[in-house]
Amino acid sequence: MLQKINHIGIAVQSLDATLPFYRDALGMAFKGEEEVAEQKVKVAMLQVGESKIELLEPTSPDSPIAKFLEKNGPGIHHVAYEVEDIEAAIAHMLVQGARMIDETPRNGAHGTRIAFVHPKSSNGVLTELCQSGH
Repeated sequence: MLQKINHIGIAVQSLDATLPFYRDALGMAFKGEEEVAEQKVKVAMLQVGESKIELLEPTSPDSPIAKFLEKNGPGIHHVAYEVEDIEAAIAHMLVQGARMIDETPRNGAHGTRIAFVHPKSSNGVLTELCQSGH
């Protein structure tokens, strides 16, 4: 079902303040920035090998990322695994007894379709299933 780690999401207070470390100090290839209004977040994507790092900055105090930052501070927010068929992956997770935050895919950054598995079903790690928009 899983094809690879698509990206690791990292919650940050400011893309402008954080981006230079990943892009310049670590030398990751900057792949673009966009706002995902539906999720109340601005994201910057960086490539490292086959995987990506997704920096997440809240655009509203009531966004999930703002709430995460308030509770935990900056750091790893989620791990996203690429799947070929998001609907089949969600169905599989439900059959396995996983609690899904999203039982229907929603739109993610860079044309992806995403669904989150509740951290209570994955030992405290917020897990994202991600179907590329290629």
